[in-house]
Amino acid sequence: MIQTQSGQFRPLLIVSRGDLYAIDIVQNAQSDAVWGVVWTSLDTAISISADGSIKQWLAASGQPHPANSSFPPQHTLGLVSLSVSPDAKRAIYNSLEGLTSLWDLTTGEIAAKYESYARTSDDAEPSWSVSINPQGETYASCGGSGNVFIRSAQPTNFGERLATLSSGRHKFGMHCSHSPDGRRIAMSSETGQIFLFDIESSSLITTYTSHAMSVRNLAWSPDSSLLLSASDDKRLVLHDVRSSPGGTVASFTGHSSWVLSADISPDGRLGLSGNSSSADKSIKVWDIGARTAVSTVQDTGEVWSVSWRPKPSAPGGIGAFVSGGEDGVVRWWRGAGGGGA
Repeated sequence: MIQTQSGQFRPLLIVSRGDLYAIDIVQNAQSDAVWGVVWTSLDTAISISADGSIKQWLAASGQPHPANSSFPPQHTLGLVSLSVSPDAKRAIYNSLEGLTSLWDLTTGEIAAKYESYARTSDDAEPSWSVSINPQGETYASCGGSGNVFIRSAQPTNFGERLATLSSGRHKFGMHCSHSPDGRRIAMSSETGQIFLFDIESSSLITTYTSHAMSVRNLAWSPDSSLLLSASDDKRLVLHDVRSSPGGTVASFTGHSSWVLSADISPDGRLGLSGNSSSADKSIKVWDIGARTAVSTVQDTGEVWSVSWRPKPSAPGGIGAFVSGGEDGVVRWWRGAGGGGA
């Protein structure tokens, strides 16, 4: 059963859509668009919204987690970026104007905040996208300067700048993402470039020019060798970060408008993407090896965020993922005959 905002309970709604099943668990999860969602290693989903709220849900039931707990206070502006530690103990999220918050998921408390818009030095700037390092000691942020800032993720000095990774170009940083091994960080720009940095040396490794328009989202393969980019040019591009320069190994086409989100499955076999279009509103699953879409499903609104379940699927199966979008609904999906929520 599922508890809605009004406090009433209703059965799970399972809808067959081709070879995928939508388990429409959290109807009206948030009062505005869900701009980000992450399926965590503890089988919960965390979602952020244009309404300024962040919430956590049990994947098995769709009920708030922990039960009867309060979520962080709703912000006055929308939340635009979310990053969760691999152990699902901490989440870092960022608001539209650049307030970065550290949420302790074990206690439910906000452990620290950083006002990145409060200019205390010449190179300070409002953060747009944030990414927590898999080791958890630091996080990265990017924004208007086109640089990546490495900052402390410790509550005692949260947000303190520890290093600056310069792209050499003044291009707005749309998205930044750590590789799973914590050695690299990728940042995408409003004009289509993708910058790859080495964290230990604080140096720029290479620049990809695979896209003609803004790159909205980046996703790493579990072994940190592949990087999937989603762009306003309606394409996804797969890069092999082990080969430089260049690195482009595949281009995926089929969406009719901006591709807002992307992810790679835990076994590295499948890609996932969400689309922004009044006519399309689709989610696609891609076979990375075959370079083709293996499933397309129509959603009810623009799909702003997708995230695979961290647990690998059965051999040959599609597995399960979660999505969030324009209609404010958090949906869990599973492949027919495969592992699910």
